[in-house]
Amino acid sequence: MSYFRKKEDLELEVFITKSSGGSVASKIQGYFVINDESIKFTSIAFGRIGGHNVSIKLSNVAIAKIKKMNIDPENLQLAVQRKLIEGDVNLPEKMLKPE
Repeated sequence: MSYFRKKEDLELEVFITKSSGGSVASKIQGYFVINDESIKFTSIAFGRIGGHNVSIKLSNVAIAKIKKMNIDPENLQLAVQRKLIEGDVNLPEKMLKPE
């Protein structure tokens, strides 16, 4: 299965639709867009134990959709995970902190 030749080849955008949780862990729901396809995900984000970490869950239907695009689902999950950890995501206006 192919993956991206370079990081620049990856046109991936991550959107958060819902987040809930506390000071140690949060549940995040959202979707990402790749190759003009929207794919939903859920994740658990941990912020204190051993540093920041995110575990992403995709449905079997989402994994099949990714494979049809000739993309390795595990590598794509890592790319989404990295964007979540780095905060490179789109948030709904109601989640944004006032300036």
